Amino acid sequence: MTTESLGYTDAELAARGAQHTAREIFQQPDLWREVGSTATARQALTRAFLRPLLDRADLRIVLTGAGTSAFAGDVLAPALRRKLQRSVDAISTTAIVSAPLECFAEDRPTLLVSFARSGDSPESVAATELAEECLSEVYHLVVTCNSAGELHRRHSGADRSLVLLMPDLSNDKGFAMTGSFTCMMLATWLTLAGPADGSGLAERLAVSAEQILAVQGPAARALADRQFDRVVYLGSGPLRGLARESALKLLELTAGGVVSYSDSALGFRHGPKAVLDDRTLAIVYLSNDSYTRLYDLDIAAELRESLGSENVIAIAAGGAGAGDSDPWHLEGLDDLPDAALALPFVLSAQLLGLQFSLALGKTPDNPFPSGAVNRVVQGVTIHALPVSAGPGSRALA
Repeated sequence: MTTESLGYTDAELAARGAQHTAREIFQQPDLWREVGSTATARQALTRAFLRPLLDRADLRIVLTGAGTSAFAGDVLAPALRRKLQRSVDAISTTAIVSAPLECFAEDRPTLLVSFARSGDSPESVAATELAEECLSEVYHLVVTCNSAGELHRRHSGADRSLVLLMPDLSNDKGFAMTGSFTCMMLATWLTLAGPADGSGLAERLAVSAEQILAVQGPAARALADRQFDRVVYLGSGPLRGLARESALKLLELTAGGVVSYSDSALGFRHGPKAVLDDRTLAIVYLSNDSYTRLYDLDIAAELRESLGSENVIAIAAGGAGAGDSDPWHLEGLDDLPDAALALPFVLSAQLLGLQFSLALGKTPDNPFPSGAVNRVVQGVTIHALPVSAGPGSRALA
């Protein structure tokens, strides 16, 4: 797809330091189709690795990553817990590295699912090493976008490891994770819980994404032009993790120029609601679960009463609370689990982050030209764990 719906020419996007981010947002439908085809093609390989593990009642699954990669785990963990009927936890690599003995307090057989765009951040590698040190039996599913990354190098072909490499173009050149986030999340869902034909789901999501990219660019620019000081994202269940990613995307792309906050629909009333003022935009993701959606609709109605309807956006896949003429209403997805729904939903947040950044005169491809914040985190010292700390001593084969 072309980026013309953003309201900027390619030359303008390039001049304003936004060409990579814009292109990477708009190429996602094609990348999802590629991910779906690849997931179907390698199904025998992934099943051979995963089936013996998933058949074990004592297996614990831990989804890990840092920043946006951690939020992929936040989205997927509750949905996988429900689908697989087993223990699935989302724990960031930053939490694992700083407190591994708390994160791996139980010495249970564990499948560590590591999300990493580059695979070169210090915590990405350290989290896998600490799992080996703390646990007697650990397996690795590495989901990464960079074949040259350290995480890919260490685990490709290793004993007890399987690497899912994303399409080359998913390794974003822009600062913010866009296609990397959605590709890794889709590939993991299709691998662990998705339908046998991953291409079918990927195609449905891609078609919806193309609808979003065609109609929401102007709507996002209109909101950005209103110059809100604060934006609040709310979601429930898996969409709580999506709200966290959406708030981060806005904060990153505007270099902190717009204050963003996220919470659950019910949790927001317990103090965090104090963030609201007359310069706040509130965005509520409506769950596809009919029961959960009731709470999302309640907070959306309450916010419309306090902020005004023009300052509240409900993003929905159909049903109560979504209008057919609303650009934030997606067609044909109201039967999907929320973890899959998060993929097209996050495009709305990416478009808003890009448009808010441009409206503030920022450079989205590199919002921090001073180097205060980097694409791959820097300055982290990994400290050695005492030898006696854990039972695992097996070196990675």
